[in-house]
Amino acid sequence: MASPLYLTLLAGPVEAVPVPKPLMDALVSVEVTESATGRSGFQLTFTLADNSILQTLFLLAAGSPIPVLRVILVVTFAGLPQVIMDGIILHHEVVPDAMHGSSKLVVTGQDLSALMDLIDFSGLPYPGMTPDVRVLTILGKYGAFGIVPEVIPVPTPDIPIPVKQTPSQKKTDLSYIQQLAKDAGYVFYITPGPFPGMNQAYWGPQVRVGIPQPSLNVNLDSWTNVESLNFRYQPQNSVLPIVFIQDETTKLPIPIPIPPVTPFNPPLGIAVPIPQKIEPLTATAKLSPAQALMQGMARAVETADVVSGDGTLDVVRYGQVLRARSLVGVRGAGIAFDGMHFVDSTTHRLKPGEYKQSFVLKRNALISNLPLVPALPY
Repeated sequence: MASPLYLTLLAGPVEAVPVPKPLMDALVSVEVTESATGRSGFQLTFTLADNSILQTLFLLAAGSPIPVLRVILVVTFAGLPQVIMDGIILHHEVVPDAMHGSSKLVVTGQDLSALMDLIDFSGLPYPGMTPDVRVLTILGKYGAFGIVPEVIPVPTPDIPIPVKQTPSQKKTDLSYIQQLAKDAGYVFYITPGPFPGMNQAYWGPQVRVGIPQPSLNVNLDSWTNVESLNFRYQPQNSVLPIVFIQDETTKLPIPIPIPPVTPFNPPLGIAVPIPQKIEPLTATAKLSPAQALMQGMARAVETADVVSGDGTLDVVRYGQVLRARSLVGVRGAGIAFDGMHFVDSTTHRLKPGEYKQSFVLKRNALISNLPLVPALPY
């Protein structure tokens, strides 16, 4: 029976197109890493024989005037295509293999956020623009790469008056957007898809809600769909941030503790441990109350994950591709760790006839607060 798994590789300077068959035949392995907090990356390994067409393509690419080469990876499993990477190549490496008379060409790259980190636009002014409008303006430059912005406005924007203050950019587009996100207590990342050539650039609070993926089953005999799954409970990592809001009348700072459970980070279990450390965020006294609270909530979400898990699975046995930045259920791990978890990162490893993933799960509590978790996809 034919395999239900297919990999499509597209490449090109701006519009990526399917690569020729000799290139696909030379592809040995693919590794893609998706992260909920940082950049995503990929690595492609090709067989580089002496008479291979890759020899010519590699030499042409090395001296090409094209500044970036775009790569799109699409996995079709059970008839459903999914874009697992849309990025640019940053590094080539040739690894000789004298014993077999051939070499390996290893191509490494990152998602399209790396495209935003190539040119320094320091000093570019943004008169009268709130942070979210500035982000929209910057992301508008990359529409040719199919980047669609999803920007969440800050709760109480500080609108600068042009005659008094004009914000200006510092460093590259990526660095400036990340700094604006940090100032607002937000996150920024680019997610590929849903169609090849399209990407979603998200700038907003880190949200840990949504439709969960099918559960990861362990120690359930024939229902087990993971190869390994280990959990750790580390309550010492939890921090209670203290933000300071300055009283307009007395000019005295008012301390406000931010609990680990927030509207954007609801409890994924019943037993939420009390934070063992207190962290004063003294710099928030200079911010507006809304900005101070957002930064406090962002810090609380960042340190609230007292439960972490890591494991591996076979995609064919699991039944679909596990994606980062979303929820997934766990069954069979015990009372303390069963229930809903947040997928913090996944690493896809593809070889001919094989598709496996390693993953990292995070949660802010023990003991499931749900009687059931979905075992099958919606």
